[in-house]
Amino acid sequence: MFVHLTAAANAARMRRGGIRAASRGRGGAGAAERPGAGPGGEVGVRKGVYCFPVLPSYTLTHQWLRELSRHGGPRGLVAVHLRLPDDEPVTVGRYTDPRGPVRTTAAEAVRRVAELPDARGWEVFVPRAVTRQEVHRVRAVRQVAGWRYFPDAHGVTPCTCAGCVVRGEYGSRRLRERRPHPWDGPPPPPGVLLRRVEAAMRGGAGVAGAGGAGGPGTAPGGDVAALCDALRWCGMRRRGPVDRLAPLAAHPDPRVRTALAEAVGGWSTPGVGALLARLAADPDPDVAEAAADATELRAPDPPD
Repeated sequence: MFVHLTAAANAARMRRGGIRAASRGRGGAGAAERPGAGPGGEVGVRKGVYCFPVLPSYTLTHQWLRELSRHGGPRGLVAVHLRLPDDEPVTVGRYTDPRGPVRTTAAEAVRRVAELPDARGWEVFVPRAVTRQEVHRVRAVRQVAGWRYFPDAHGVTPCTCAGCVVRGEYGSRRLRERRPHPWDGPPPPPGVLLRRVEAAMRGGAGVAGAGGAGGPGTAPGGDVAALCDALRWCGMRRRGPVDRLAPLAAHPDPRVRTALAEAVGGWSTPGVGALLARLAADPDPDVAEAAADATELRAPDPPD
């Protein structure tokens, strides 16, 4: 017996027609793949249904409830119990395992999960839709079971960077106010950023202990850390002065050239494509890779 958590608004539809194969499985050495899937199973991975074995522990059985409730959609989740044949092909694994899930049968997946000393974060994936006959029952569940963010997250200092905090999530504004992150807030105007770049190229002039251009304490390429920080802020803008930053493509430190490729990759300013093409031919492999990745993700340059 397995349990699938879904929004209460879907309960009637699942009673009538089963559970659609709407989720995409994870790739891995044992993941369920379609013919012609690429290495790692990332291309052609089947769609199916995520579920978890019904265990004696109510909290473990419904451990994913609070984490799923964090995401958008109708409020209130219900548990759909489904019964699968013992020899039904499924995959099982922990969601953070870099090796991916293991292909096995439904009965073996239940045995593996039940024998784990800590089954939090584990999941079973059925690479097909679940029929109406396999839906055993739909019932309400307590909305406070399970973990949020990740197992053992309670007591861990939360990260408030833009990649971890979901804007609009419950409590996110208070969290940012209580623990402000140095990368929060809108980026400075282009003029301010250009002045930071120029000051960093002078080797941190104006900073205690740093000399001017050519003076004591000045590195050949200026203050690399300050340059990379200014370029990171530039990358948070949609457009920017490409012609003013283009000379950094010849900077002696590859970290600056890499930061330049990452900064301008998302800009819609004309001339970015030519600058990335120049950086893609850089002899340093990290710089060339960063420029190639930025070129692949960006749209073509608008006409001049």
